[in-house]
Amino acid sequence: MSYCAGDEGPSIVFWYLLLILAVGAERLVELFVAKRNMAWSLAHGGHEVGFAQYPFMVALHTGLFVGAVAEVWYGDRPFLPWLGWPMLAVVVAAQGLRWWCIRTLGPQWNTRIFVVPGARRITSGPYRWLSHPNYVAVVAEGVALPLVHTAWITAVTFTVLNAALLTVRIRVENAALHGLAPADA
Repeated sequence: MSYCAGDEGPSIVFWYLLLILAVGAERLVELFVAKRNMAWSLAHGGHEVGFAQYPFMVALHTGLFVGAVAEVWYGDRPFLPWLGWPMLAVVVAAQGLRWWCIRTLGPQWNTRIFVVPGARRITSGPYRWLSHPNYVAVVAEGVALPLVHTAWITAVTFTVLNAALLTVRIRVENAALHGLAPADA
């Protein structure tokens, strides 16, 4: 691999790989929280809906990490400070929004879709303004994480495929949410 854009050397690529690993580790923590919350949902009579799209979602999100690293490495993508630093700020903001969503939903948050009888729809935190704020974080991260190191093909590919996935997933979630009692009931 040669280095472009001002002799960035291997240190910038190293830091980018650390960023990818850190976000990947954060995703593993999410899976731990999701598993714990799944147990809570099932213990409260919950049942899963829309599982068919879940394996595709896992593959797509895994592809985001693999694609970003591969494109930077094999595509000889440079780090462009005017793009990379703002995109890093977006990645950090997306993590903050994601964890605000997780904290607000508490045991009702999951990477899968569960319907729990008697659960109330959450309308506080970021859900006060948006129906699906976690997906704002996912979309922002999917664009920004690859662009931290100009992996634009990964950013575009993930964004297009994620849009198709979210079209289905949000439809399933909205149907599941429709059965929940209103927050003020």
